[in-house]
Amino acid sequence: MTASLQRRVSNDADGFGPTTSSQAATPLRIVIADDHTLFRVGLKSLLAMQPSVIVVGETDRTRNLEPLVVETRCDLLLLDLQMGQSSLPDIPKLAAHVKVIVVTASEHPEDGGAAMRAGARAVVFKRFAVESLLEAIQAVASGQIWMPMELRSAHPVDRSAADGTPLTDRERAIVRLVALGMRNAEVAQKLFITEETVKTHLNRVFQKLGVRDRVQLAICAHRLGIVSTDETLP
Repeated sequence: MTASLQRRVSNDADGFGPTTSSQAATPLRIVIADDHTLFRVGLKSLLAMQPSVIVVGETDRTRNLEPLVVETRCDLLLLDLQMGQSSLPDIPKLAAHVKVIVVTASEHPEDGGAAMRAGARAVVFKRFAVESLLEAIQAVASGQIWMPMELRSAHPVDRSAADGTPLTDRERAIVRLVALGMRNAEVAQKLFITEETVKTHLNRVFQKLGVRDRVQLAICAHRLGIVSTDETLP
């Protein structure tokens, strides 16, 4: 596993692209939470080849996660969904401290969708981690959300459920921020409105666009051009 990851990185010298001196001085701080030692070692080897990131902690137990995240003051958490028990219930409280990227062996769409709804900013399938993890890290660090194409395809927007009413300027602003990964409270603070007002607008937006959850909303926002694939949070 480790040798395979190292070969992949040596063949992909671009990594995160050109690194400025400021980026080199302040690398992204990452914690890895996975109970498979070999996979964890492989991730560390992959990330060690990237000058813009540094692994500051690791654990194989869910009960150690929140204290570790707080203690290390990490920027990103790479989280396995199954570490003896499901870590899905832990995502909301972890997401309050750090941006969560789920790295999972499960490719069931419902698992990935549940992780995103719980507050994860990205889902990466372990089978494709070598090819897609760096891209996901870059996207999340830039304020975007990221998900594999298989997950996007599994959450199609039901156009027949849309009521055809155009979105208002306020609704488009809220959709954009949600699609970029903001929680309701963050959207409310950004737009100087109450969290309850955000929820009311989102309920109306879900009806207008024919979407059921925030995952579908993010996909729809990209398709409608409300947010571009390379856009980041202001």
